[in-house]
Amino acid sequence: MITAEELEAEKAKYPGAAVVSYVNSTAAVKAKSDVCCTSANAVPVVASLAEYDRVIMVPDGNLARYTARFTKKEIIPWRGYCPVHHFLTAREVLDVKEKHPGAPFAAHPECRGEVLDLAEYVGSTGGIIRFARETAAREIIIGTEVGILHELKKQNPGKTFIPVSDKMVCHTMKTITLEDIERSLLETRFVVKVPDDIRVPANRALSRMLEVKS
Repeated sequence: MITAEELEAEKAKYPGAAVVSYVNSTAAVKAKSDVCCTSANAVPVVASLAEYDRVIMVPDGNLARYTARFTKKEIIPWRGYCPVHHFLTAREVLDVKEKHPGAPFAAHPECRGEVLDLAEYVGSTGGIIRFARETAAREIIIGTEVGILHELKKQNPGKTFIPVSDKMVCHTMKTITLEDIERSLLETRFVVKVPDDIRVPANRALSRMLEVKS
């Protein structure tokens, strides 16, 4: 939900601000960023920018606002969002909680703030999987893309996982199939070529993220 041109214009509004871009942004957006982040490491990535007091976070405004809770830096959120998480409402969460009293609600940080305020745990996909494994609760309400349920049930056969909404399906992710991956490997197909003027600075932002200790 952001282009390289839009990011350039945003940077012009806040000279001297660092730019943190989500790891699945385009290479062109990464190239105009100081560092990348994931939903799992956004907080330590922002903390690693010791020389900056102001940080532009793109494109997910909800993740930016969540990160702002854990830093004294000024966080400038972009207007983008993940549709799967953004359209989950607090009312939907409360309805499911009412039907399953005592079940903790685990939410993804790309949800709206009012939804996160209802969660007993907030974390990335990996964090939710870890929480589900470690909690003593036998019923857990899950607030992220429903594809996670397969792994949760596989790792925790004695626990019950309740999707907070059946609408939380990412059709974009589901366009990737095992058959396509196999073909790309066997036939060396679908090669992506990135020009050096984008590749080099984009790789720098990605490498800087990998250096951050989560």
